[in-house]
Amino acid sequence: MQIDAARGGHTALERAALDGADEALSLQHRSATQRVRQRLYAVASDFVSTAAWSMIDAGQLDAAGKHLDRALTLAGMSQDPDMSMQVWNLRAMLARQRDDYGEAIAAAQAMQTTTIARRSPLHASLAHARTAVSLAHAGGRRSAALRSLGHAEEALDKVDLAAPRPIWIAFYGPAELYSLTAIVRDVVGDPAEAEAASHRALGALPHSYRRNRGHTTARLALAQLHQGDVEQACATSAAVFEIMAGDPLPGRMRRLLGDFHRDLITLAPPRMAHEWTDRYRTEWSTPA
Repeated sequence: MQIDAARGGHTALERAALDGADEALSLQHRSATQRVRQRLYAVASDFVSTAAWSMIDAGQLDAAGKHLDRALTLAGMSQDPDMSMQVWNLRAMLARQRDDYGEAIAAAQAMQTTTIARRSPLHASLAHARTAVSLAHAGGRRSAALRSLGHAEEALDKVDLAAPRPIWIAFYGPAELYSLTAIVRDVVGDPAEAEAASHRALGALPHSYRRNRGHTTARLALAQLHQGDVEQACATSAAVFEIMAGDPLPGRMRRLLGDFHRDLITLAPPRMAHEWTDRYRTEWSTPA
């Protein structure tokens, strides 16, 4: 997971996770009790979900979808509500990357109905935040998106952030909620609030979360661009390449910078858009 936090999704992480799942499932032949078998299915589901996440971040969405189908089956066999919620969380993310916002909303709402979300404010907060992002992208759902965001904030206020938690949800806390808030606010047309939330996210992010820092910085650049601050937005976007220097950009980050480039062409003088493209084309377009 340290590699994922540093450089993002890639096929080596996918392969390692799938190997881990295969090893867990091979131990089924030696297990004597139902409880042990269910635990092994949960471990396998966790590994396959990690493979799926790696492919989502890498932008290889078809592979991610196949992994999530398998992960959901394994989660059901494990009867582990935490693993089920992990899969629904990734399904919501995958659907949004595919611009299938109806499915993204349905998956996020499925997160809210899991047993773990009903009893854990941490999981409930993530479920509401994911719902807010999905609703915002669906269009015409501003009030519902902001209401879900409020529920996410209220739930997170109840969380003991120092308490142990499953590895898959270790990423979620104030920094991630600020980051998701920035997405929601920018999408519903509040770029100033999105910029403020991005700054809060960057201030709260652990130093080791390099990929998240790059992604949030790209979001900050978009929020600045949407306020008409073109020069500052271009300078901020340049910081993304500095943060990720030494590694190719994950596919999801390249897509976000593609959104920035598209809006830059629309909103900026042609000279500035061409200069940005000429300067960063190679780093931006090189696949991970």
